[in-house]
Amino acid sequence: MTTGASVWLVAGLATAGVILRPFRWPEWVWAVSGALALGLPGLLPWERVLAGVMRGADVYLFLIGMMLLADVARREGLFDWLAGFAVRAARGSAGRLLALVYGVGVIGTVFLSNDATAVVLTPAVFAAARAARAAPMPHLLACAFVANAASFVLPISNPANLVVFGQGLPVLGEWLLRFALPSLLAVGATFGALWLTQRRVLAEPIAAEVPAVRLPRGGLVAGLGIIATAAVLLLASAGGHDLGAPTFLSGVATAALVLAVTRQAPWGVLSGVSWGVLPLVAGLFVLVEGLGSTGAVEALAGLLRAGAGEPGGTALAAGAAVAVATNLVNNLPAGLLAGAVVEAAGAHPLVAGAILIGVDLGPNLSVTGSLATILWLVAIRREGLDFGTWAFLRLGLVVMPPALLLALGGLVLGAGWR
Repeated sequence: MTTGASVWLVAGLATAGVILRPFRWPEWVWAVSGALALGLPGLLPWERVLAGVMRGADVYLFLIGMMLLADVARREGLFDWLAGFAVRAARGSAGRLLALVYGVGVIGTVFLSNDATAVVLTPAVFAAARAARAAPMPHLLACAFVANAASFVLPISNPANLVVFGQGLPVLGEWLLRFALPSLLAVGATFGALWLTQRRVLAEPIAAEVPAVRLPRGGLVAGLGIIATAAVLLLASAGGHDLGAPTFLSGVATAALVLAVTRQAPWGVLSGVSWGVLPLVAGLFVLVEGLGSTGAVEALAGLLRAGAGEPGGTALAAGAAVAVATNLVNNLPAGLLAGAVVEAAGAHPLVAGAILIGVDLGPNLSVTGSLATILWLVAIRREGLDFGTWAFLRLGLVVMPPALLLALGGLVLGAGWR
């Protein structure tokens, strides 16, 4: 077997392990094992293994900061308070509750990232639906779908955004010009499809009054910290700076302030962070580095260059292809590979934007499409619920394609206006 074929085999097996989790081993075990399987026998020189790990430095800092923010917000009851507020504001209407939960999910995704929405909001929404005596699944599905649909409103809304654009991440003003319309269309179309598919369940009445949940002082501090972090990141994005370090520093500062106000030791917060995400992402960076050594990145970059004369058509085709690919291999490795291709090709901004939309929105097709959706499934299973792979796929076939087509169309249309 040639070296290139061996690299592809290792990458394929490692990616399958991340998605399927044989023996119930954590995802990071398979990603790290794949990276070691490239480095130890010399399929990929150790210099390139280290280079692959170091490429993710900004992403690691971003993830640590966001996970700290999300965990202190969860521990201090901020999301429970928001979910309780949504139930009371629904005034006995399950449809109104769905709209409010979806709105909270949009805000959480935009300013805390899609993974935080999946991990933190999902259990709070389950508790709120139970208190309202409402069928929980439509509202839990809202958490899953909005986590991906709203994940390209801002650069900070999804770690994949940093991966796809890398050093070429657009400044905030350019980002909003490019993605405001596609994001609005994606968020609106996803909600519309979810509403239509769940309308029979939403017709059932729910409790109009539930006990008020008091927002503790730590929750208030966490909320203010999140607002301050969002402001810092918006300023950093507007100035064209990397987002990893500001996110990390803001997360650490907010967590430290909450711990000081509530007089807690840091061990609870530190244990609540999903540290396994970091070696998972590092391992995937190495796998993509390995694929790059086989010429795959350059070959795909050549396809993008070949379509440079028709950026609109190339954008639509590339966005749709990447959207489907995220559900075959998960959007983390797909996003890492797509980012490497975009960089190698010097892709037209319109094409790069379409690829980003495919990476972010495509995973709404299947439950294995994104890390956020996998985390959502884990969260509902902890509550004694489940949503089967085929059931999610059937629903995803209704929800994702219209949103994707509208978002890609909005991107191309907006580029024409500019």
